[in-house]
Amino acid sequence: MNIKTDLIGEMVSEDFRTAAIFKKYGIDFCCRGGRTIEEACDNKSINIHQVYNELENLPSQSESSIDFKSWPLDLLTEYVEKTHHLYVEEKTPILLAFLDKLCKVHGERHPELYEINQLFNQTAQELSAHLKKEELILFPFIKKMANAKRKGKELDSPAFGSVENPVHMMEHEHTIEGDRFAKIAELTNNYTPPADACNTYRVTYSMLEDFENDLHTHIHIENNILFPKSIQLEKELN
Repeated sequence: MNIKTDLIGEMVSEDFRTAAIFKKYGIDFCCRGGRTIEEACDNKSINIHQVYNELENLPSQSESSIDFKSWPLDLLTEYVEKTHHLYVEEKTPILLAFLDKLCKVHGERHPELYEINQLFNQTAQELSAHLKKEELILFPFIKKMANAKRKGKELDSPAFGSVENPVHMMEHEHTIEGDRFAKIAELTNNYTPPADACNTYRVTYSMLEDFENDLHTHIHIENNILFPKSIQLEKELN
């Protein structure tokens, strides 16, 4: 890994522990992973040498680190569905209920809660549709490609023309969600509850932060590993 020339998404793919460092400095490694560290720091008041130093001083990886790049694409799609899609489906209704409650109880003293609630409601609606498009359209075709390569079969052309078409749509929607959660993080002061916060308030902010972290991992796996490898596989099969 060459931290000065490799793209951020590639570095996270090689060693996911680097994601925590990028998050610490507000560097987007999922939706905008196709940049070098220098490019990411160019328009921000980030000490690039501190970033380099922390990356260089990461200890050697343990054997338990997951190497998603080595996984078959069909297995990777199943992992994304059973881990990240399921997480969204389970946590979304809980967060919607908690945010509604916070607005009713604390909205007058903390009006930012109304905007946070509105933003997360948009995420809930659009992310639900996004996941279904992956599960019903994109992922089944990726699995067909993986099966065709494994068995040496010909691949029928999909109705959407090329896998690049739904991939680019998914990447665009990822960017929208990443930007929306960046705004939520800003409104919550990076998920720091106010001094008068009740337990529900604190739990809600903690859950929102966990939701964003899971979303970043989810988008990283797709944007930086699953999607590029799917595009490459389609070219090989054709």
